Amino acid sequence: MEKAHISRSQKLAGDRQIRRQTAGFGNPARANCDLPRIGVFVCHCGNNIGGVVRVPEVVEYARTLPDVAYAEDNMYSCSEEGLSSIKESIVRHKLNRVIVASCTPRTHEPLFKRACEEAGLNKYLFEFVNIREHCSWIHMHAPDEATEKAKALVRMGVAKARYLEPQEEFQSDVYPAALVIGGGVAGMTAALNLANQGFVVHLVEREAELGGLLRGVNKVFPTYEDAGEFLAPLIQQVENHPRITTYLRSEVESVEGFIGHFQVRVTNGHREAEFEVGTVIVATGAQEFKPYGYYGYPMLPNVVTPLELEEMLKKGFEFPRNVVMINCVGARIAERPYCGRFCCTAALKNAVLIKERDPRAKVYILQRDVMAYGEHIERHYRRAMELGVRFIRYSLDRPPEVVGVRQAREVKVFHQLIGKELTLPADLVVLVTPLVPQPDSEKLSRMLKVPRGSEGFFLEAHLKLRPIEFATDGIYLCGSARYPSNIIESVSQAYAASAKAATPMRQGFVQVEAITAFSDEHLCTGCGTCVLVCPFSAIELRVGENGQKSWVNATQCKGCGSCVAACPNGAMQQRGFTDRQVLSMVEALVSS
Repeated sequence: MEKAHISRSQKLAGDRQIRRQTAGFGNPARANCDLPRIGVFVCHCGNNIGGVVRVPEVVEYARTLPDVAYAEDNMYSCSEEGLSSIKESIVRHKLNRVIVASCTPRTHEPLFKRACEEAGLNKYLFEFVNIREHCSWIHMHAPDEATEKAKALVRMGVAKARYLEPQEEFQSDVYPAALVIGGGVAGMTAALNLANQGFVVHLVEREAELGGLLRGVNKVFPTYEDAGEFLAPLIQQVENHPRITTYLRSEVESVEGFIGHFQVRVTNGHREAEFEVGTVIVATGAQEFKPYGYYGYPMLPNVVTPLELEEMLKKGFEFPRNVVMINCVGARIAERPYCGRFCCTAALKNAVLIKERDPRAKVYILQRDVMAYGEHIERHYRRAMELGVRFIRYSLDRPPEVVGVRQAREVKVFHQLIGKELTLPADLVVLVTPLVPQPDSEKLSRMLKVPRGSEGFFLEAHLKLRPIEFATDGIYLCGSARYPSNIIESVSQAYAASAKAATPMRQGFVQVEAITAFSDEHLCTGCGTCVLVCPFSAIELRVGENGQKSWVNATQCKGCGSCVAACPNGAMQQRGFTDRQVLSMVEALVSS
């Protein structure tokens, strides 16, 4: 019964394709007016695939499949030798469809598509079959089953390849101006980098001054330079730059549009500004976690946060002899499971400053772990120990206890390494807390249609491959808005984000990948279901000669397929993933 149901669905998809052909969409079964001649290239990927899957057996099986004109195996298909073999085979065997069965398409699909183009074949007549992540890696202890699954995946790829169509990409122009949200170190660096390249920049900062959290810091790490002296020239460059318009005490009220054409509205009290930009950089930073209810804060006046300690240092406060710092307050717990990353570094810096100011002072750092990552931070960690800073490890099961009624007098802590409870005199207690997301990050997330992670920080498209980009094209990310970042990291990310934002603006256009959705007006009833489900607001209803019909903005469409799945009568389709193509894969799987 299941196979019969699939066949009926495929027949329905075929009927839609026939109707679509009369509407000028072409016949997917006969792209280029040639019968399919499919080439299958199966990769060993060293032992990644070949150590589990019997690749030669998969190749022999591929040769028996209908419309497969040529099949071979390569040790590394992505190597120069492998790519040359694919290009030569396309010409020699007159292949008009190509399938590569190898590793992840995320990194390698563009490489193989480019090879097809160099051989004279439209790159959308290429199909990728993942037999590493989807097969050998997850079935590494079952080589027989992995080999059979690889055959099935190749069979499905061949079934889909028969119906691939050549596609043409189009270009969309990009307005040469950028919006930078946030006037901290990351935002100012990104704005300056773009402005120095000749682009107009609109910099929006909610506070009355530029500088972000760094305005409240005494010394910067690792140079121990005065934070104000570090910030002053950067702020001056931004304020005096002719291409940067700065909006202080302002907030972004709305951002509409897509890459190349974002319509922005900024408000400052009762005043309002509207402008157009081509790209957006989010550099809203983060804020210090206020540990209300932890260790007597804020009831005990000598229990302070790191920024409050920084302010005391800036004012030259006469420090008491006994200072206790408690690390990981409000971090690495159920409510906030992440590590603040540079909280330990800030504690080290301030402990060194206190000891250098008064070598007789006793400074204790109570820690669960010291995150001194990087050689330069390790050196400062050793420097702190040499100065006499004492590190005491405690556990979350037995946290320290601050003793005092009107102010903290001492701190009791169970020393995990020596297995003994210590009582430390405490004239000042510093609760070292992490950075937390800005309170309006959720509002901005909805406005820009960009995601946030479980901790509330903005979530990049890919941690390794696209670390300063959102999945939404034209919107980029840097600094502590992404995750707690120190100055060096924030500046590096700002340069990276501004370089990414400058690329489409300098080109003047973006190339739109032809995997977008489209609507068949002959089948569309204008019900608007696709408009409701589109997460990128890429679809709208337009009234024409034939009534109300759905229309897809291909520049804004990301090819997620939500509209295709939701369309009740099959009017919405996606290039490269039509009903006929997808259902042919299902049919190939169940009919083996």
